Amino acid sequence: MECSDSNNNTASPPLSQSPTSSSSPSPQVVASPCAACKILRRRCAEKCVLAPYFPPTEPAKFTIAHRVFGASNIIKSLQELPEAQRANAVSSMVYEASARIRDPVYGCAGAICQLQKQVNELQAQLAKAQAELVNMQLQQANLVALLCVEMSQTPQESSPQQSVDDFISSLPHYSSAYQSNLNFSEENNSLNSMWEPLWT
Repeated sequence: MECSDSNNNTASPPLSQSPTSSSSPSPQVVASPCAACKILRRRCAEKCVLAPYFPPTEPAKFTIAHRVFGASNIIKSLQELPEAQRANAVSSMVYEASARIRDPVYGCAGAICQLQKQVNELQAQLAKAQAELVNMQLQQANLVALLCVEMSQTPQESSPQQSVDDFISSLPHYSSAYQSNLNFSEENNSLNSMWEPLWT
């Protein structure tokens, strides 16, 4: 009986000693290094100052900035700035580096000068258009004023159509055309008066 009891005790191990015990190490998720550390071939630390601004999906962004400024200068500049201004600083450095690569002589200043030149040309065109508009408005106002003065100086017995005709004939660039129209109408009236006896 004692032998059977000892066999039963050895056959059933305690519940605490399971084959899959909790002491086995869990797999760790290794994050992908940032583009800066990947290009520099170094280990990307947990608090890497370059990781938030140079993700691994944009390696060209760090390549351009590193080519002009260098990794040490980029890191130093970001460490001296508060976190709220670091994203704008990285964007400025990447833009200035791209401009320097395109134009090694003037760099970002050349692009700014070109844009300023375009702004000045557009402002000159706008000022010219505004001056022409003001000139046309003044001419229209003068024409209306002359018309009102002419209408006020004509006698009350004359018809409005006659007043308008007199004003148009007083203008130098309308007088010749207006006079030719009057002569043509008089000739038509005389011809009509000559043909009237033939039909009566």
